[in-house]
Amino acid sequence: MTVQTKKRSGASKNRSESSRAVINESGIEIKTVYTEQDLEKSGGVEMVGLPGEYPFTRGIHKEMYRKRPWTMRQYTGFGNPEDTNERFKFLIENGQTGLNVAFDLPSQIGMDSDDELATGEIGRVGMAVDSLRDFETAFDGIDLEKITVSLTVNGSAAIMIAMYLAMAEKRGYDIAGLRGTAQNDILKEFIGRGTWIFPVEASIKLVADTIEYCARHAPKYSPVSVCGYHIRESGADPAQEMAYGFCIAKAYMDMVLARGLDVDEFASRLSFNFNIYGNIFEQVAKFRAGRSLWAKIVKEEYGATNPRSMVLRMIAGGGGSGLTKEQPEVNIVRGAYYALISALSGAQTMALCCFDEAYTIPSEDAQRLSLRTMQLLIEEMGLCDTVDPLAGSYYVETLTNQMRARMTEVMQSVDEQGGIIKMVAEGTIQSQVSAQAYELLQDVESGEFPKVGVNCYQVEEDEPEVEYHPYAQDDARRQIERLEQLRDERDTAAVKAALQKLADDARAEVSVMPAIMAAVKTYATVGEMTDTLVSVYGRYDEPVRF
Repeated sequence: MTVQTKKRSGASKNRSESSRAVINESGIEIKTVYTEQDLEKSGGVEMVGLPGEYPFTRGIHKEMYRKRPWTMRQYTGFGNPEDTNERFKFLIENGQTGLNVAFDLPSQIGMDSDDELATGEIGRVGMAVDSLRDFETAFDGIDLEKITVSLTVNGSAAIMIAMYLAMAEKRGYDIAGLRGTAQNDILKEFIGRGTWIFPVEASIKLVADTIEYCARHAPKYSPVSVCGYHIRESGADPAQEMAYGFCIAKAYMDMVLARGLDVDEFASRLSFNFNIYGNIFEQVAKFRAGRSLWAKIVKEEYGATNPRSMVLRMIAGGGGSGLTKEQPEVNIVRGAYYALISALSGAQTMALCCFDEAYTIPSEDAQRLSLRTMQLLIEEMGLCDTVDPLAGSYYVETLTNQMRARMTEVMQSVDEQGGIIKMVAEGTIQSQVSAQAYELLQDVESGEFPKVGVNCYQVEEDEPEVEYHPYAQDDARRQIERLEQLRDERDTAAVKAALQKLADDARAEVSVMPAIMAAVKTYATVGEMTDTLVSVYGRYDEPVRF
C-alpha cells in the first residue's frame, strides 16, 4: 500500500522507503523516473515554443541573459530618507542595478510621522515618508535613467507613485520616458499582509486610477506589480500563488478595460512579483508554466494582439519564509539556491533575501553578500550562457504541463465561487491560506515537513546570537521635526485647495490621480491626502472567518 504525505516534497525522512509517495507542495505526485511517455501524457511540447516567442514558456526575450543579465534589486529602506539614500548609494557602488524601496508601516497605511499611532514605528521597517520633500532627499544624487526604482507600497501606493513622478519631473526628467515599478497590489494586501486603508471596491478603483494615469502620462512606468509572493508567504502553495496572482491581475485589467482603454494600451506595463523558495524543480516549472498560461489568458481571453502585452514580466525574489533564525549561516546557502532558482526560471529581476533577513533589517555586509551571490551566477557559474537550460527534460517539461493544469484548476475554482474580488471581500481566500499556513506550521513542528536546522540536523546550542538592526529614536524625532518645519514653510492655502479638489474628485467617482499629483506638488502630506480620501471612501473593516 502506498502512503501519501500532505503535499510536502521530500516529507519522508527515510529515503529508502521506496513505496512512500513524494508529493510536491502543489499537490502533484512526483515519479521516480520520467520518460517521453510521461511528457506526452501531460500534454506534450505544444506549449514549449522558443524564447521570446508566444507562449513565452522559455522566457520573454530571445536571448535572455545572454544579452543582458537580470536586474539586481535588493529590498532596502529604513530610518529617515537620509539613512535610506546612504544605503541606496552603498548598494549601487557594489553593483546593484535597481532599487527596491521599503517604506515604514505608517507610510504604508497613510499616516504621517507625527500621528500618535505612528509612535515607535517611524522608520522601523522601512523609510519614513511624509511628503514630496522626503522623496527628493531619498533619491538625491541617483540617476533615475540608469537605476530603475521599485516602490514596495500598496495602501498608499497612488500617493507614493505621484510623489515619485513629481520628484522626477522636478529634477528635469520626462516622465513619459521614465521607467520604474510600484507594487500597488491591494488585493493581495487583503489576503496576505494587511496594509490596506480603504474598502475593497474603493481600493481597486485607486489601482485602476494609477494604471489609467500611467498609460496616459507615463507609459513606460509599471504602476502595478501583482504579488503572488505574499500570498505564498501567507500559506498558499506554489500553484495557488500563481493562480491567485493571475486572478488579481485580471480583476485590475477588467476595471481598466471598463474605462474604455484597449488591452494593448496598458497590459505590457503590468508586472508580477513571485516567490522562489522551495523545491528547485517545482519552482522552475511554476514559472515556465505561469508564463505560458498568462500569455494564453491575455491573448485568448482579452484579445491582445501585441505580443508585448502577453509577456509575464516578473521579479522572482525574497524567499523570506524559507529562512530561519536557527543556524542563520545556513541561510547563506539557501539564498544561493534561491538565486539559482530565479535564474533557471527566467526572471527579469531578482531580489534576494539576505541571510539575516529572517530576524532583522539586513546589514550592509549581508546585502553585499546577497549581491555577490547573484553576481557569482552571472560571472562564474554559467547561468547567462544559454537560455532555459532545463528545457527538454522529461521531468521539467512534464511538471511544467502539470503545474499549468493545476493553476488553471485553481483559477476555475475562483470563478465558480464568484471571482477573486468577492472571495477577498468575504474573507474566503484569507481563511483558506491561513488554514494552510497553520497546517504547514504543524508539519514543521512535528517534523513531517523537513526544515534543516529547525526540526532536523539540529545542533545543541543556546538561543543563537544574532545582531539586530538598532532602532534610532533620534532619526524618528528628526523626521517629525522636519515635518513640522514643512508645514510652516509651505503654502497652506494651496494645500487646502488641493485637498478640497481631491475630495471633490473622489466624490465624483472620477480618477483621483490628477488631483493627487497636484496635491503632492503643494507638499500636502501622506496623512492629509489619505484622510481626505478616507472622508469619502471610508476605511476597510476586515471580516473575520473561522
